[in-house]
Amino acid sequence: MEPAAVPLEFPAAPSHRGRVPWLRLLLAVFLLTFWIPPTTAQFAIVSTIALEGQDVILRLRNTPPDVTGFIWYRGIEMKYHNFIGSLARDSSEYLTGTEYSGREEINFEGSLIIRNVTLWDLGIYVVVAVLPNSQRVMGFGQLNVFRE
Repeated sequence: MEPAAVPLEFPAAPSHRGRVPWLRLLLAVFLLTFWIPPTTAQFAIVSTIALEGQDVILRLRNTPPDVTGFIWYRGIEMKYHNFIGSLARDSSEYLTGTEYSGREEINFEGSLIIRNVTLWDLGIYVVVAVLPNSQRVMGFGQLNVFRE
């Protein structure tokens, strides 16, 4: 009778011994990524769904403190031909642009109110929050309009 072959490793040691610490580290990093909330929240327009003919408010999310004014644009380009209007909070000065139809209004919180929304109003909107020292922060959002 021949003696049984002796394993090279101690029988209680796992065969994948070198991989376990790395897998635990990767799992820890993965879980921390999802459990720790971000430190800065992004300024944005709350995407909105409306039926044609309704009045709509495009509300803002995570508005920075000390905002001195708001500038609204229809579409993704911040150009004069997409300019809806602006509101300076300190002077209550309100300016309108080429995309102003008479149905839009910017309230003191910076939200854009659109009365009697039409299919033409659907799309992407951009808002610029003007901060002290002429700093600016941009936010984007979508307005979806459906027929009844």
